[in-house]
Amino acid sequence: MHYRGREVVRVRSAYDCDVLVIGGGIVGLSTAYAITRAAPGTRVTVLEKERGPARHQTGRNSGVIHSGIYYRPGSLKARYAVQGAAEMVKFCAEYGIAHAVTGKLIVATEKSELPRLHGLVQRGRENGIPVTELGPAQLTEHEPEVRGLAAIHVGTTGICDYVAVARKLADASGAEIRYGADVVRADRRPGLGVAVRTADGSVVRGRVLVNCSGLHCDETARLTGDDPGMRIVPFRGEYYTLARPELVRGLVYPVPDPAFPFLGVHLTRGIDGGVHIGPNAVPALAREGYGWGVVRPRELGRTLSWPGSWHIARRHWRYGAGELRRSVSKAAFTEAVRRLLPAVTPEDLVPAAAGVRAQAVLRDGTLVDDFLIKEGPRTVHVLNAPSPAATASLPIGREVARRALASLAAT
Repeated sequence: MHYRGREVVRVRSAYDCDVLVIGGGIVGLSTAYAITRAAPGTRVTVLEKERGPARHQTGRNSGVIHSGIYYRPGSLKARYAVQGAAEMVKFCAEYGIAHAVTGKLIVATEKSELPRLHGLVQRGRENGIPVTELGPAQLTEHEPEVRGLAAIHVGTTGICDYVAVARKLADASGAEIRYGADVVRADRRPGLGVAVRTADGSVVRGRVLVNCSGLHCDETARLTGDDPGMRIVPFRGEYYTLARPELVRGLVYPVPDPAFPFLGVHLTRGIDGGVHIGPNAVPALAREGYGWGVVRPRELGRTLSWPGSWHIARRHWRYGAGELRRSVSKAAFTEAVRRLLPAVTPEDLVPAAAGVRAQAVLRDGTLVDDFLIKEGPRTVHVLNAPSPAATASLPIGREVARRALASLAAT
């Protein structure tokens, strides 16, 4: 608004919104929700390339509300998972979204796993999580068909419908949500905010841009001119459903290998009553490569050209070979499941939809373990937010919103 003498001349804003969020998964929608809660009146637009919310990582996981027991005390994952689990249960209860606090078992099936299991007990207690140690007899009381040398029960783990959560966040945020808006170009100029062009030729201008584009977050960062310093290397997680769901009462996990961010093949009774088994972790041949038949040469070429991908292959080829074997052999996958559930047969395993984990990898091959959020001029980039990001989405959204609003105030 400009003043010319006593005459007031209104000038049309050069911006379509104050904060432009790219990505309509649970983290992007939580960010929009948090911004409008913290600063009412702030204009937020969310651009999502799919025709609805939560079509990728959010909608293709096992639906678990994670406790935070695995994560290094003091890390963002530990803090946000513990806090986020409680908030997610409260959010679901407030809005009538299907959920349950079930607890889960982490089971050691070999003597070599017992020290790691005891380490999880200590880590859980440091993170303020209720943990109960169980012997074989107590384990059988919880899960009659599961076998192991020892186990721990984690009381705060639960399950919910994350797609329903994402939809409610979209509705409750008051943000403008544009579906089918695939961002192909971004232009950031001093004093002019950030403008993006979508595949249909539309241009959207915002004062501040927030990048929550998950599997494509590194590419989005580069579109804005920021160097993310990492590359998304996609790993596909393949699932089965259990034809005899009565074999499993709740949630059963193996003791994870601390060298990897993956939790191993586990058993999850979902909110729909079915039991999911998986996932394994194999390299995907595309960012959205939900099967071996999905190959995108350009994306695969970028993964293979990243030095970190080859460092991973050299360091962990034995682990990767085992995962690939379970991917192509149902018998091998069944063998892995039988470590926990001896009664299962290959006929019990029915193929289910796969997911892809957006794993950030550094140039030296380091798998980024914690959530990673970086800032540039008038930009905030969420660069590593795989599991337990859905659990932790509400506190993550508040942190990203805080940074976006600070950037907005600075402009």
